[in-house]
This record gives sequence, structure tokens and C-alpha cells, in this order.
Amino acid sequence: MRAAVLHDLGEKLDIRDDVTVLGPGPGEVRLRVRAAGVCHSDQSARDGGLPQPVPAVLGHEAAGDVLEVGAGVDDLAPGDRVIVNWMPSCGTCAECLRGEPFLCMTHVLTGYVMPRFMAGDLPVFGMAGCGAFAEEMVVPRIGVVPIDADVPYEVAALVGCGVMTGVGAVVNTAQLRPGDTAVVIGCGGVGISAIQGARLSGATLIVAVDTVPAKLDVARRFGATHAVTPDQLGDLVTEVTAGEGFDYAFDVVALPQTLRTAWNAARRGGTIVVVGAGRAEHQVEFNPFELLFEGKRIIPSLYGSAHPPRDFPRLIALWRAGRLDLEGMVSHRLRLEEVDDALAALGRGDVIRQVIINDGA
Repeated sequence: MRAAVLHDLGEKLDIRDDVTVLGPGPGEVRLRVRAAGVCHSDQSARDGGLPQPVPAVLGHEAAGDVLEVGAGVDDLAPGDRVIVNWMPSCGTCAECLRGEPFLCMTHVLTGYVMPRFMAGDLPVFGMAGCGAFAEEMVVPRIGVVPIDADVPYEVAALVGCGVMTGVGAVVNTAQLRPGDTAVVIGCGGVGISAIQGARLSGATLIVAVDTVPAKLDVARRFGATHAVTPDQLGDLVTEVTAGEGFDYAFDVVALPQTLRTAWNAARRGGTIVVVGAGRAEHQVEFNPFELLFEGKRIIPSLYGSAHPPRDFPRLIALWRAGRLDLEGMVSHRLRLEEVDDALAALGRGDVIRQVIINDGA
């Protein structure tokens, strides 16, 4: 089959036709990838911002059809349509037993040590144990969530990461209530999803912040009541909150400067929600005095605090009800050969979400 292989960090992807997928073994599912979103995490994995053993097939935001199931999988059959859950939970570790399946690392860590493909005679890893920039992939049974056959592949793929992460940060992690106010820093695919989540939750003020003017225009279309550049944010805080700040500040970028911006934009007693992954070498400074007397909380939102078997169907139901615009987030349809350009576009800021549609979909 065809797949885009990253041979070394920072390199262009190598489109190869001699790739085979390994498995499925017991408890696993092999699927035909029909659509894969190009996510900023793929770019971060390619440039070393996120840890990724190489060679690897990137891609983790995907939807497709079941081709084959391994021993012990009796609730799926070939032809079933599914969304990939890139962070599947094992159900038995301490985090799972505490009701925090989004913190389970069992299957994720397996993906760092167990190759998922062969390119000729070369073992190849799959990003996060997935590898969606390929025509086929194998994941654990809990790594897919079945959906109805009428859900478009490109819509379903975006639910699998960007939409879940952004909407989940608002609904699951922050549990924003009607009448609350929010600011979202970073208006790519995840940020736009957070804006939609804030609108769904009844926020009265939804402020979008980005350095790219085109993204601010898009943010307004998806529900932002105000959209400004970072240097305009201080004046807007004064104008719309009398200088108090917002109940919630969602940092989708997670750079030191954006975390400080989020802190400053939140009111005293407000909450800063860290949504972006950031980089391990970056450091952010807060002094003990401000941490105590400002009374603000800093909380993480990994994968939107998601439980995908529960949350993916909810997001699809909101889409069906016309309350979640997913079609509008699909900006382009691409071939595998175009994925490098799409990853570069994420860095330039001229794309919300781009989707690779495999040949024959």
C-alpha cells in the first residue's frame, strides 16, 4: 500500500508504495483510512516538538472502514465505519480506574516501542500508535469508535482529534456555564473548536485572539463575539469587562508568551486552561505572590478530557442537530503527495484544517 514515511526528524515525507501494515493481532482492528486530518501535532512530531521515534508514518486524526478484526473482537465487522481514537484507554490502570481515561498511557507508550508498519524490510512506527497518513492502519479495538454509515469521512476524521480537543476543553475540562465569558488564544482547528464549544455552552463573551487577521475573520464566523490580535487584547479587556478579565482563558498555542497572555486575560479567581501541547524545553515563570493573591487556577486539558466512546457520538449528534459546524472546518481535500505543503501551511497560519482523502474514498 501507499504511505507517507518520515525517515528522520525535520525531513520531508517519503511517499512509498512498498509499505505493509502489521496485524491485526488479538484485540486489534485493521481499517482502511478514508480521511485523515492534518493536525499541528503532526508538524510538531515531524520537527521534534513532540517525541516521535522514526522512521514513522505520521497522522492520528482519521476515519475509515473496518477491513479485518483480530481474535477477541466480536462487536465490529468488516465494512463498519469508525473514527480513530488516538489515545485509547486500557480500562485497568490507575488513571482509568479513577475515571480519567484521557490520562491513560498504556497504548500510547506501546506505540513508541512497537512498529506498526514495514516499508520494504524497514520497521516503521505509527504516530501515537496510529499512522493515518497511510492507506491502512491497525489499532487496538478501543482505538476506534463506530459511527453511522452516513457520516462523511472528512467530518468524522476531525472529530477524532481537533474537534474533540477544542470542544472538550470547554465542555469537559472547564465545564463552562451559560453566562460565563471566555477568551481563546490561537484560532487554528482546535481554537475554532473551542470557540464553538463556548458558543454551545452559552458563553456571553467569546473573544478570539490570533496574530493572523484571516483567522480572526474565520473565528467570527464560527461564533466569536470579538476577534483581536494580541496587542489589541488589553484594550478589549478594558472595554468589555471593565478591566476585570474573563472567567476562562483557553491557551491553544501553549508558548510561554501565550500562557502569560492567558494569565493576564483571566479575571481574579478565573481559570486558565492549557490546551496546546507546547514544547518540553520551554519554561514559564509565575511568582508565588501572584499565584496566591490572584486566586487563578491553571488546569490542563489533555485531549479535551475525553472519553471517546461517550464523547464522539455526542459530537456527531451536535453536528446532526446543526449546532456544531464541522463541514465548515474542512478547508481542502488533499492527496498524500500534498501533505508536506499542508503541514507547512499550518505554520504559516493560512489553514483551519486540511483533510487527506485517500484514493478510492
